[in-house]
Amino acid sequence: MTPREIVNALDRYIIGQDEAKRAVAIALRNRYRRSCLPPELREEITPKNIIMLGPTGVGKTEIARRLAKLVEAPFVKVEASKYTEVGYVGRDVESMVRDLVEESIRLTKQKRMELVKDAAAAATEQRLADLLLPQQKRAARPVNPLQFLLGSGQAEPEEPKPTEEEQQARKTLREQTLERLRAGLLEKEIVEIEVEESINAMMFGASGMEVDMGGMLGDLLPKKKKSKRMPVEHARSILMQQESEKRIDPDDVNREALHNAEQNGIIFLDEIDKIAGSANQMGADVSREGVQRDILPIVEGTTVSTKYGPVKTDFILFIGAGAFHVAKVSDLIPELQGRFPIRVTLKDLTEDDFYAILTQPDNAVTKQYAALLKPDNVNLSFTEDALREIAKFAFRANEQNENIGARRLHTVMENLLNDISFNANGQHPMIDVVVDGAYVDAHLSAEWGEDNISKYIL
Repeated sequence: MTPREIVNALDRYIIGQDEAKRAVAIALRNRYRRSCLPPELREEITPKNIIMLGPTGVGKTEIARRLAKLVEAPFVKVEASKYTEVGYVGRDVESMVRDLVEESIRLTKQKRMELVKDAAAAATEQRLADLLLPQQKRAARPVNPLQFLLGSGQAEPEEPKPTEEEQQARKTLREQTLERLRAGLLEKEIVEIEVEESINAMMFGASGMEVDMGGMLGDLLPKKKKSKRMPVEHARSILMQQESEKRIDPDDVNREALHNAEQNGIIFLDEIDKIAGSANQMGADVSREGVQRDILPIVEGTTVSTKYGPVKTDFILFIGAGAFHVAKVSDLIPELQGRFPIRVTLKDLTEDDFYAILTQPDNAVTKQYAALLKPDNVNLSFTEDALREIAKFAFRANEQNENIGARRLHTVMENLLNDISFNANGQHPMIDVVVDGAYVDAHLSAEWGEDNISKYIL
């Protein structure tokens, strides 16, 4: 995709913030440009990491998440504030790279499973038919205890083979079961299947860092299985997963996933301003500068060991984000600042921005609420003046209270549609409910009207 096409795709979900969209679009396009270069030159070009500055709710995380979806790149969002310096109890900064690898494994496995979906579905159908058919009983054989202990005597006679009539009858029964299964008539039937038990254990290492023992020992210990009884509709997805995994090579998946994480991975470091602080900082946040120094080699380029193999971080794109209300980018250690050469500032949302958010995106909140009320036979719609009023009250609420950006729309919409959502029950024919400006003003002016003086009360 060209940078302009990337920006146009982001415009479908994010209003405004053109500077940030252009920066990430160029960064993404540079990956394609780099892949076209000779290998010796390709190794010398590293991504230009980005820092986004702006208040909460203006689209920082959404830009990075939508960017990763556009190219199906491995993407993880982590909070920088949850990591601690080596020696403190908490999470090791290298765990963000391991999380990225896990996401890359999931994406790669999902793509491979999509390729074998048809074959796995056919095998799953056959296994369900076997589970639904009555099991053939074997005739009990008399056992000579002396022969059993000494291992001597004549060989045991073979099982009598079923007659042709029995085979034909079972074949006919199997075909009938398959037909009923395909018609969805057996979804509630109970079957018994074997599932693997996962090992999930977290421990703290000697340095105080979290250690995922389940992940480390998962491939070393034998898989423990247990039988579960469940309806066919639930068993199908588990059997589908098992059959799909039989048809993909885990070594190929791991190899491709590691390469994808190294070359195309995106790590979104949120709340990076929370670890900005002075070296003389005392108290609970004493390790903040230490966290920066631990993050520095990850961003600079190092090799991190994972259970799937070593991963180089040289070509991973890092996008930092923070409000930077108290701290400034210059409060980060100089070495870390130098690894984020591109800085973009995201602007506060205006009243016109709120109106655009309500009307333009494919996932606009008004469309979401209209879709939610459809099952209860309510056809919800908004007039033009209603949308303008909602935008006005959302903007005013952010002025009178804490500015939480576009997230304020969810609060406003919940208050506005509280009565409609409560009374809708689906026990009536489809009705049209039109929300106009007068309705909005009547339901929201009491809390966020111009005469609300709560913002002046100390």
